[in-house]
Amino acid sequence: MNTIQLNEDDFLRVVADYHLSSNQWHYLGDRPAIVDFYATWCGPCRVLGPMLEEIASVYRDKIYVYKVDVDECEALANAYDIRSIPTTLFIPMKGHPVKMVGAINRREVERLIKDVLLKNQWHHAEV
Repeated sequence: MNTIQLNEDDFLRVVADYHLSSNQWHYLGDRPAIVDFYATWCGPCRVLGPMLEEIASVYRDKIYVYKVDVDECEALANAYDIRSIPTTLFIPMKGHPVKMVGAINRREVERLIKDVLLKNQWHHAEV
């Protein structure tokens, strides 16, 4: 598997500490990331999952692709206001994440990777 499954402790260690003020965002990773908030029972999540596996393989040296099961990490999902799934965060090295709600297609994922995650890793690209 190329995607990385995270529990709450893992998320706090490698992505961000949501216990900090909601006005602050500080990404802890050493390369940009995608975080897929999903549930095993969710049909659109099951469609998005294999595509994100492929993305993780193609971009394995440039980005991380994380998965967070909202049923196992309810506090984490609540902290990031995950109300619908799938919800995907695109996290650049600098700046705030871009949140996409719902099943997104490969073309949109590729665009967000290029425009948000890899275009300029030092500044957040507006989408």
